[in-house]
Formats: sequence, structure tokens, C-alpha cells
Amino acid sequence: MNIRSKCILWVCCLWPCVSLAQNPSNVMPQNKGIKDTARQTDLIDIAKELFHIRQNKPRSQEEKKIYFSALPFGGTLPGGSGRALITSTTAGIYLGARRTTYMSTATFAPYWNFKGRFGLPLRTSVWLPDNTWNIQGDTRFMVYPQYTWGLGNHNNDENNRVLINYKYIRFYQSALKRIRPYLFAGLGYHLDYRFNIQSDDPEVDVKQFTQYAYGLGSKSLSSGVSLNLLYDTRNNAINPLPGAYMNLVYRINPTFLGSDHSWQSVYLDVRKYMPLNKARVNQQNMLAFWSYFWTALNNTAPYLDLPSTGWDPYNRSARGIDQNRYRGKSLLYLESEYRRDITNNGLLGFVVFANANTVSGAGKFFASWHPAAGAGLRIKFNKGSNTNIGIDYGFSKGYSSIMLNLGEAF
Repeated sequence: MNIRSKCILWVCCLWPCVSLAQNPSNVMPQNKGIKDTARQTDLIDIAKELFHIRQNKPRSQEEKKIYFSALPFGGTLPGGSGRALITSTTAGIYLGARRTTYMSTATFAPYWNFKGRFGLPLRTSVWLPDNTWNIQGDTRFMVYPQYTWGLGNHNNDENNRVLINYKYIRFYQSALKRIRPYLFAGLGYHLDYRFNIQSDDPEVDVKQFTQYAYGLGSKSLSSGVSLNLLYDTRNNAINPLPGAYMNLVYRINPTFLGSDHSWQSVYLDVRKYMPLNKARVNQQNMLAFWSYFWTALNNTAPYLDLPSTGWDPYNRSARGIDQNRYRGKSLLYLESEYRRDITNNGLLGFVVFANANTVSGAGKFFASWHPAAGAGLRIKFNKGSNTNIGIDYGFSKGYSSIMLNLGEAF
């Protein structure tokens, strides 16, 4: 894809955000979240009733500033590592007045499979009082296996894959300052360090299998800075209410900062949340849309840093498709989801979703699309932070999976 084509694609992706920014308010937005949680029910309420825990007064969400949700469960790790113990913990906190400050969030989801595979991922998004600054962080240490099928769309055999083992350290930090209501700009630092990279089968040459020359030695290091632009009208990233989101990250990885090779990338993420019944504040009935375009601007980007399915910042995309199943120099992803409460008290709900992606590499970009679909159940864990337990089933050609998470996929 040439530069002109990429610029046209970026403009097309940005167009929804331009149409969303129709309120030119010069003051900070007022949070328009759930106004009255007294009529809602969550698992905390049920547990207190079940164990006869009495409260002197009803739970007042306006008085609280910190909300915790934790969920231990068993799951399957990527790369055929078998079952694992996974603990997902989310925390929400208000660092300023609720009416002028978004909820800061932290997600910690360690896993261990009792056979030497483990991961310690911590993601944070901190909103300072009155949304003057947004501080974003993503820190991980993982002993991580993953399958790879090579580049592009040419590999149609699900079993024609190679397992790559490596240890992985990620350190991302960004600071964005508000430049006008909803709009933020800033700088970031990004480190991706993979070492002890090797194939599970010593007879397989990974470079020959992938036909890619960079980042498949014993180690791979990418260290760089980023320019960030953020537009966000959501007041709760754990379970976004009606609003819009756009995030643009231009990353530069020069060799003088330690990168093995000099390369750049662009990541553009656009989301829109549309309520279908605005009259009932406590009832969720919504359409959600998500699209991102991710591209490496050079041919020297390390293989494991190239765009691939399921490797968005929160690893929530491509539900119903095996992680890393499609990888290329450029990736375009589209997803839509319908969200609806089942019970009037908000305890139970459901979602129905569909997604598709296309990657460059072997074959032309846009020439081949890879669809997936599925549905899920939602159980309200904490009504104060609006945190749901999500149980999703997704499927695509030759693959299906069950996913369990705290919070929405996007």
C-alpha cells in the first residue's frame, strides 16, 4: 500500500470522529452516567443478601470513589499451553469531582499454567482532576508462547503453523494534556523487548517459514517515542456509555534509543456508542462500533511487532479468531456489537457481535476478509463502576472459543 492510499484510509477512518464532534462546548463535559443505581442489582447485593450482611444504610454510589472487582477463573492460554489459572482484577477510582472527571481505571490480569507459563500484565488509565491530564500505562512481563501462520492471507491450513516461545517485557507510558474539551495531545515512550525467541520445533526455521528477516533471531528490541492524539467523550472505559472515542498513535523507533532497526508505525482506533432508548437511563440498549487501522511504515519492523489479530492494546479484538492468526504490515479491523439488558434491575444482559479483519502480506490488502461472530452473557458484578462479567462465545471458520472477562470488550 503506497503513502497516498494510506492517507486516504486514515481520512476515511477519521471521518466518523469528525461527525461525532458536533458539540463545540467550551467547558468540561458533565458526566452523564447512570444517575440512580439504587434500583440496580449486582452480585455484591446478592452476596450480602445471601450471607445476611446488614447495612445501616443503602449503598450510596455518590459517596464512594474507589470500586474493585476481582474474578478468578480457569482458561486456556494462547499457543497451546493448556489450562491456566487466571485472575482478572479491575479498579476504578475518581481522582476529582465526578461531574468533571472521568473514572481512572487499572486492570491487572495475571495468569499461570503451573508449567512455567505465566504473565503479569498491568494496564492503567489515570484521569487527573477536571480531566486536565490523562496518564496511560501498559506494563507486562510474560513467558509467552504463540502460534504463527506467517504473513498475509496465503495460509489457509489451520494446522500449518509454528509455535514460537519467548520471554517478553513491555513498558509503555504516555502523558496527554487536555487542549480543549474532550481532546488531548501528548507524548509517550514504548519498549518491546523479546528474548529467548525460539521455535518449539528445533527443526523448523522460523525465518524460512515466515519468509521474514527481521526480529526472529534470539532477541528483538524496539524502543521509541510516540505522538498521541486522543478524543474521548466516554466517562467510564470499563463499560462505556453513549459517547465516542478516537486514539491516534504515531510511534518512532530510532536505533539511538536502542532499537535493533529504525522503524515507525501508526495506530488509529475509532469507537462509537449509540443508545437506542435514551429515555430509560438505567436500561442498556445500545449499538457499539469499533474500527482500528494499524500499519508499520517500514520494511524493517520486527516480525513480532507487526500488526496481528488480537494484539490491540487490550488484547480484546478478533473474538472468535485465534490470536495472531492473521499478521501483516497493515491491518484493518471492524467490529459491531448490540448490547441489551435482560432484567430491569440490570443484573443480567446479553451481547451479539460480529467482526472482520484484513491484512497485507501475501496477497493484496482488502482482497481477503476474515469474519467472525458470536454472542455473550453479561452479569453485573459492581453497579458502582458498572463492571460486568462477560462470558462470550465466538466462532469463525475452523475455530471457536469461550472468553471470560471483567468489563466490555471495547
